[in-house]
Amino acid sequence: VLLDGVDISKLNVGWFRSYIGLVGQEPVLFDTTIRENILYGNENITEEQMIKAAKEANAHDFISKLPE
Repeated sequence: VLLDGVDISKLNVGWFRSYIGLVGQEPVLFDTTIRENILYGNENITEEQMIKAAKEANAHDFISKLPE
């Protein structure tokens, strides 16, 4: 396997690992409202930004159909 034309077995493992990361794909929902789950980590976003985030996550239609 090559990375930028260099055999990865010749790379310094510590250096290589410092440039990569893992993003898990398992969704996590906290035991609170959907709104608070969307706002988690950034409570200062506007209502429009929150709706945009829900739309980008393909969740807005589903959320809109839920009972209050």
